[in-house]
Amino acid sequence: MQKILVVGSSNIDLVIHTKKLPKPGETVIGNKFLKNPGGKGANQAVAAARLGGQVAFITKVGNDDFGKELTALYQKEGIDCQGVLMNNSSSTGVALINVDKQGENSITVASGANKHLSVEDIMNLSSLIDESDIILMQLEVPIETVEYIIDYAGNSGKKIILNPAPAHQISDKALPKLFAITPNETEIEYLTGIRVQSEESAAQGAATMIKKGVENVIITLGAKGAYFMNENEHLLIPAPKVKAIDTTAAGDIFNGAFVVALANGKSIKESVEYACQVSSLSVTRLGAQNSAPYQHEIENIIGKEHSK
Repeated sequence: MQKILVVGSSNIDLVIHTKKLPKPGETVIGNKFLKNPGGKGANQAVAAARLGGQVAFITKVGNDDFGKELTALYQKEGIDCQGVLMNNSSSTGVALINVDKQGENSITVASGANKHLSVEDIMNLSSLIDESDIILMQLEVPIETVEYIIDYAGNSGKKIILNPAPAHQISDKALPKLFAITPNETEIEYLTGIRVQSEESAAQGAATMIKKGVENVIITLGAKGAYFMNENEHLLIPAPKVKAIDTTAAGDIFNGAFVVALANGKSIKESVEYACQVSSLSVTRLGAQNSAPYQHEIENIIGKEHSK
């Protein structure tokens, strides 16, 4: 199996379940409160590790109780934590999450130590990049840090996957060095100006990113699955039909599953299919990292499908 490096954010998620999401100025009484480990980078690293990936993680947490708690959790998941750094001047990142009865969510993030993951930090951890085969990143850490890694690793034959979340403009110089980009509908609209409302508009958005030099574009479409395009093929890959109770981190789990499939030598199409299957299972559970399935669970599902 190829080695996976995830670079990104670590947060503690403070989650309240409500009947509906509050409007501006509105107070809504919640039903349940949960404190969960989160952050897009950490969610993706944990998802990949649970699916059998050989995962190292570069992130920055505060020198506080939350930071120590998260580091211990990553170690328990079997993640290489050489790149988990502590910052003495900022708290660990925190996300405030509301989840309604349909499983939809709204999220507010205080980045804390995440915004201090610097280019200098990456320079000091360059051996982790050199040793990796696949690099997965998001945009909850400074964009200059992400673009430095793309530039550093972009000419080395490594597969660089960027999940452009939350939405942020990316240098046109960085895009041709990406093996894949994995925006959702909101993020592809931000990057291209094309609103995805159908398979045709998804194709238009994906084609725009292909023209900018990205090798593979995967637009995640929630319950509808994912739209995949490169120069040779394009298709809509449906997701299994499930009853969603919490969509928090579904995109992160998709990305973690996608890189594990790639690391196991699967094709892009097979990797997207696998990621759709894994993320669909995750939305039937509460929480972010807590909802990430384990390898044996997915193998059981695949085995049952093959036996039908």
